Amino acid sequence: MRATRQLLWILCMAVTGSACAFASETVHVDVLIYGATPAGIAAAVAAADAQHAVLLVEPTARIGGMITHGLSHSDFHTFESLHGSFLKFSQRVRSYYQQTYGEDAPQVRDSWQGTHGEPSVNLLVFEQMLAEQPSITTVIGWTLDSAGVEADRVSWVTFVRQDGTVVEAVPKMVIDASYEGDLLALAKIPFRVGRESKQEYGESLAADEEDSRLQGYNFRLCMTQNRENQVPVPVPETYDREDYAALVPFVNEGRFRAAFGYPGSPFVLKAHLPILPNGKHDINDVSRGIARLSMPGRNQQYPEASQEMRRRIEQEHLDWQLGLIHFVQTDPALPEAFRREAATWGLCADEFSETGHIPAQIYVREARRMVGLHVYTEHDTEYAPNDARARLHRDSIASGDYSHNCHGTEHTGPMIGGRHTGEFYKGVAPYQIPYGVIVPRTMQNMLVPTACSASHVGFCALRLEPIWMSLGEAAGHAAAFAIEANVPVQDVEPTALQRRLWSEGAATIYVSDVPPGHPDFRAVQWWAGLGGLHGLEPLPKKPGGRGKPIVSQYYEAFPGHAARLEQPLDADLRIRWEQLARRESLPLPTASVTRGDWIRAISVSGLPAVEREPLPQEAE
Repeated sequence: MRATRQLLWILCMAVTGSACAFASETVHVDVLIYGATPAGIAAAVAAADAQHAVLLVEPTARIGGMITHGLSHSDFHTFESLHGSFLKFSQRVRSYYQQTYGEDAPQVRDSWQGTHGEPSVNLLVFEQMLAEQPSITTVIGWTLDSAGVEADRVSWVTFVRQDGTVVEAVPKMVIDASYEGDLLALAKIPFRVGRESKQEYGESLAADEEDSRLQGYNFRLCMTQNRENQVPVPVPETYDREDYAALVPFVNEGRFRAAFGYPGSPFVLKAHLPILPNGKHDINDVSRGIARLSMPGRNQQYPEASQEMRRRIEQEHLDWQLGLIHFVQTDPALPEAFRREAATWGLCADEFSETGHIPAQIYVREARRMVGLHVYTEHDTEYAPNDARARLHRDSIASGDYSHNCHGTEHTGPMIGGRHTGEFYKGVAPYQIPYGVIVPRTMQNMLVPTACSASHVGFCALRLEPIWMSLGEAAGHAAAFAIEANVPVQDVEPTALQRRLWSEGAATIYVSDVPPGHPDFRAVQWWAGLGGLHGLEPLPKKPGGRGKPIVSQYYEAFPGHAARLEQPLDADLRIRWEQLARRESLPLPTASVTRGDWIRAISVSGLPAVEREPLPQEAE
């Protein structure tokens, strides 16, 4: 195909003296990133920060992935887990609201420390982040076409512009940051679609038998009750009230108090809390609900479908979702008070104006999953023996604090009143993510932070934008290392990668009281990464137990995960730390009185000097 296009281009130039619609253009680049998702943007900024030329290709008309397509309610449990690229992004979102509305404005409060930005604000911040990096070239609307692989390296990738021009990118490194894993599939990297059996990895949450079922998708609409910034929800051309009529008896029986709401009272559609700035809500699927937005089973072909088939699947989901909203707002069989309250909701007039105030992108919770150097499974999030902390990964490049969360993989019974199967929610302690999760087994110049290497169950703990952004940031730095050392990605040294991540304020293990910007952040991350903070606190009585609830899914810091640097270094802990130091061939501190004294002293010899300037907070 590539040779044919080149021949046609030569013939066209010879005959007409000018380029034709299929004319080929070649671009040489250090790092090619496919997918301007949050992971792709984080990867681009990291690689550009290392002075590498980056081509960031987004196939749709809008960068930012789901964070700019309606998913404004970020999935994490504690603010203490935020770090690296996502923390910097959220700080910039908060700064936008402060500068626009004033330090004490309600918009600042409702931004939830910048983690709950309006889609348009999130888009603006991502655009600013990319614009500040002159070595990043960002393009939108380029369709992925083909790829060439030679000697376990991606040697070229072709794209088709909207005008039909074919562009050939010749990269040193490639990062597939797409949700679907389309580029990794073109490069013939092994991947899975669907669920593994319990027998394959011994996971308690796995299916009994292997199958091709995927977690359900849905759109994340941005809606408001503010009449001054509201447009009505359009009625789908396919609307049939009989599709939703089964909802009426449930409402009449009091099974739903309102159409829109949040857990704590029965509702049809989840209007996330806390509320977003300027009176907006992120609308989502109701877990284990009687009526659902997600349609598992209807999305099963999506990962490997043509673009035309994907659009049809997306339209079916959107029609169902819009039809449900129209029904609860207008159907005369429903109680008048119920309809009247539902009708107070509308789409936000100042969001997604270019696509009818509806996000163009569906929430692809799961598609292809690479089979890489490390397949992340349920076991990776299990507790270490008799410990408050999860299993130690010494090659960790990121951390997360969510749960194994699956909205269902199939639906039985009627759409309203039936139930999703394959649905699970398992709380776990904060977990680490090893480097091998983003590394193919043999492809030497590709990294995959989003459609990363995991079982279905393991992926359900990784499929969160803050985690994907952390993996993208690590991928960008790893790509830079591979280029600079002229080595395959499999040979990038995780310890060197960790040091660079720490220097950028990215955490590889959860430590609740030593955040990025703390003067001991790097030293504590290093020591904890060796296992120094494991064994400080016992296994909790309730597995997955969290701190005190704040609101919605947000909690105070996970118990048992603080370093407590000011505490005296007791005799038992000193013995354990000395044993660890000897195993690492590190000289023992002699005059340490507190935990912090010990870690600071031993890090002088054990933690090499950072490769970057200090973080701004540390330079004060």
